Amino acid sequence: MPDILDQARTQVLDGGVGLDEAGVLAVLQLPDERLSAALQLAHEVRMRWCGPEVEVEGIVSLKTGGCPEDCHFCSQSGLFASPVRSVWLDIPSLVEAAKQTAATGATEFCIVAAVRGPDARLMKQMREGVAAIRAEVDIQVAASLGMLSQEQVDELVEMGVHRYNHNLETCRSHFPNVVTTHSWEERWETLRMVRASGMEVCCGGILGLGETIEQRAEFAAQLAELDPHEVPLNFLNPRPGTPLGDQAPVEPRDALRAIAAFRLAMPRTILRYAGGREITLGDLGTRDGLLGGINAVIVGNYLTTLGRPASEDLALLDELKMPVKALSATL
Repeated sequence: MPDILDQARTQVLDGGVGLDEAGVLAVLQLPDERLSAALQLAHEVRMRWCGPEVEVEGIVSLKTGGCPEDCHFCSQSGLFASPVRSVWLDIPSLVEAAKQTAATGATEFCIVAAVRGPDARLMKQMREGVAAIRAEVDIQVAASLGMLSQEQVDELVEMGVHRYNHNLETCRSHFPNVVTTHSWEERWETLRMVRASGMEVCCGGILGLGETIEQRAEFAAQLAELDPHEVPLNFLNPRPGTPLGDQAPVEPRDALRAIAAFRLAMPRTILRYAGGREITLGDLGTRDGLLGGINAVIVGNYLTTLGRPASEDLALLDELKMPVKALSATL
């Protein structure tokens, strides 16, 4: 049987064709002594098919907590005894958050709401918020508002939202163990409509939700089939009061193996560090991931958990000589 890294060098690095599910599983099963080689190859793939630039993004929650869904990892669910309670952000605060994000050099500002899908009030808040941001801040606006109707997709396009985030969270076979109030297929349908609208698709998930290594490979293959513009890669940061609150974090080496494997499955995709990297990887692991296939980061804090100071991430990118992607003049 050919060595998986030799196969990936020919197929992915030279040919630009991602590994299939079996190939991803083989990378995820590599022994520790081959991890450095896998990360090095993933970095070469990233540099060849994406280039050295790193896309920097900030996120803010327009509506926090009180969500009716039962995603077992999420402290924003109104169904669990977690400490997050429902809060709405006003428009001036939203604009200020966008300004602070732009000041870090970020090109992307994502507005997030903890909802099953947006109602009329939330869409009105989005319309006003996006207009206010676009009037005062030179930054691209993305959104993450749950499941959408076709009419809502069309509205977001009209507002000027250029990218929509809707994570599948985990593979299709494991999803019912993580969420019971809606289906994986419902999420997929929203993503299909977003892609057809011309908005960029941002879709990833969380590793460490109790999935097997085989299911982790399944998830990478399903994301590759969707072919999103961006994949945010989160690692579970167990939240008190949630059903997964006692789950052990992903082991650092397993997290790095996953970074390499997902890059080798999706050579041209923006692969973004998202939540949980601090608790899972720490400073050294964060560096290893940036030299192992990652080419985008969320700077500052996440929705309900603290991140690294933006200045630390930007200093690390400078040290690694990875330029921050400039805002596209055409958007």
